[in-house]
Amino acid sequence: MTKKIELLAPVGNLGKLNTALHFGADAVYLGGKEFGLRAFTHNFTQDEMERAIKLVHSQGKKVYVTVNIFAKNSDFGRLYEYLEKLYALKVDGVIVSDIGLVSFIRKHFPNLDVHISTQANTTNKYSAAFYASLGVKRIVLARELCLDEIKEIKDFVGDSLELEVFIHGAMCISYSGRCLLSNYLSSRDSNRGECVQACRWEYSISEVGRQDKPLTLQQDTAGSYILNSKDMNTISILDKIIETGVSSLKIEGRVKSEYYVGCVVSAYRKRIDDYFAGRSFDTKLIDELNKVSHREYTTGFYLGKEAEVNLETSKQHNDYVFCAQVIDYDSKLGCIIVEQRNRFYEGDELEVVSNQRVDKLVASEIYDQQGNRVNDCKLVQQILYIKSDIKLDKYDMLRKKRGNNAK
Repeated sequence: MTKKIELLAPVGNLGKLNTALHFGADAVYLGGKEFGLRAFTHNFTQDEMERAIKLVHSQGKKVYVTVNIFAKNSDFGRLYEYLEKLYALKVDGVIVSDIGLVSFIRKHFPNLDVHISTQANTTNKYSAAFYASLGVKRIVLARELCLDEIKEIKDFVGDSLELEVFIHGAMCISYSGRCLLSNYLSSRDSNRGECVQACRWEYSISEVGRQDKPLTLQQDTAGSYILNSKDMNTISILDKIIETGVSSLKIEGRVKSEYYVGCVVSAYRKRIDDYFAGRSFDTKLIDELNKVSHREYTTGFYLGKEAEVNLETSKQHNDYVFCAQVIDYDSKLGCIIVEQRNRFYEGDELEVVSNQRVDKLVASEIYDQQGNRVNDCKLVQQILYIKSDIKLDKYDMLRKKRGNNAK
């Protein structure tokens, strides 16, 4: 039996961190305010990072911090100060793209574990072995590898190096994220955390003599989004990925919602646990991942074929609405206490996202904090009391299908 594997979740703030831990992540990755490739997400202040690391470590889990920009000469003075703080906070590893930064860390912080980012495009066993010779702890392999190639790399490096792979989330049309479209079209550097996702835009073409009359670029009747990749979803082939010998399974999505983090982590946690317990694949998990915002899905390059482009639209699709997050359960009142997120009504049948395998509940009676009956829950972040004998836990979530209203 393959040894137990790490489930690694993205967290863009403390709320997402708590959600990821609640639904079973073994480790999380996050970014500070500088030196990461998600410049426009919330990211963590120094104080928030300290709180996050203490919380994660108190549960016996791990925290990795992104330091994965392609550094310039002028960055290294501030990088030293930043790395010094991360080392003092006892992070479990830093995720790095730049080979110069790898050398810098190995020289100045030899006891700080280095993980090579997918941005470094590691696609072969000799590159992997080279990183191992530098004292690197882990490599996040390029997304463009198939299962056989990953297995060959693992057999070659053995236990000298841990391998991490992406299993779910958005994919880049460029080689593991090395893209210049954003730089050319908006002067925002995708390799320094400022990508505008220009690959998702709709494009047009024009004839040289009539540039004032552009034509929408089309591919027959299918659409015009020729650079727009489908999202990765490997839940149906996760057993094959585990059997390549990788150490960590990574979910993409630090800019995604708490609802996304909770649903995706929960689904893969169940799949991993079922695999190691010898249970068969629960196909309900396919439906679960269809209930979060996503583009059409693909298994990427894992099966030895090309990943797929979504030619029709770059918009994400979701038939379900995240209605509320559970704060607590009041046993005296017999009520689930929630924080409202999206509109729902008294009488709505709500689906439950929980580790308790509770499927549904009907919001038959709802009250506000003053005890007033509420039949239209439309105030964002309002604290509400839902009458129910179902005892849900903090960070569980409630959702409903769009248009499925009691009113």
